[in-house]
Amino acid sequence: MPNPMYMLFFAIACSAVGQILMKIGMTHLGGIAELNLQLLIKMLFHPWVFSGIACYGVGFIAYLFALSKLEQSFAYPMFALGYVLVAIVNWTLMGEPFSWTRLAGVVVIIFGVWLLGR
Repeated sequence: MPNPMYMLFFAIACSAVGQILMKIGMTHLGGIAELNLQLLIKMLFHPWVFSGIACYGVGFIAYLFALSKLEQSFAYPMFALGYVLVAIVNWTLMGEPFSWTRLAGVVVIIFGVWLLGR
């Protein structure tokens, strides 16, 4: 079995990639005013959204492998790194604003994960 830390970081990366893919897909679909069954099916089977959900699924399996060897009180809070990855990718590749407040939040998250890992 692969190193549980590698599996944990792979799961975090899959979660972040899944978020980004779903955002791309939902941007293609446009704003949603109300939800109905037809729109729900269209959302779920949009290629980008579906790919994002699939990434989540793969990440979930990797997380289960990691969780079998790591303490949950350590592993689960590490997923906060996914927030950092999503914020940075959205800022650099998707042109979303990245204010000083967001930067401060990212720094706090990184510091918290560092403390947790000690």
